Amino acid sequence: ELVRQGEALKRTEQMVDKMDQDLKTSQRHINSIKSVWGGLVNYFKAKPPESKPEQNGTPEYYANSRLKEAMMSSKEQESKYQESHPNLRKLDNSGLLFYTEYLVSSVQRDSYPKNQHLRAYHQKIDNNLDEMSSGLSRLKNLALGLQTEIDEQDDMLDRLTKKVETLDVNIKSTDKKVRQL
Repeated sequence: ELVRQGEALKRTEQMVDKMDQDLKTSQRHINSIKSVWGGLVNYFKAKPPESKPEQNGTPEYYANSRLKEAMMSSKEQESKYQESHPNLRKLDNSGLLFYTEYLVSSVQRDSYPKNQHLRAYHQKIDNNLDEMSSGLSRLKNLALGLQTEIDEQDDMLDRLTKKVETLDVNIKSTDKKVRQL
């Protein structure tokens, strides 16, 4: 959603820039109509550069790299999470013994109690803590990416606000000049 909003802000900023350029052209025309002297000044004055039209009508917007990386990492971890989450997969009790034996062999046997059931329980707790840690890490990265994107869009909004305020003053001034003609 933030990426979509960033795209909308970028398009809005480009439209405001185009409106400002069109307003300057209008002011040149008004000066030409207003007096002969204004027409001569405009004739010898350098013309403002023309902006290139947008390709396909949609400007490119790129979200910050931190947010992109966090989103990609989150998508990768999501599939792993769904495979291991008990509510998102079917439990197969026949594989439970194999899973327990696998956990026992994958972790050092000295770090857990000698009782097999207690050992399996400790290993299951450790695995759950590892999953929680990776989930929290994923959430942290997403939050940091979102914060960076929000900060960038906040700066864009500040620029856009200043441009719109300036454009509003110029439009009122141009409107007043047109009414005087």
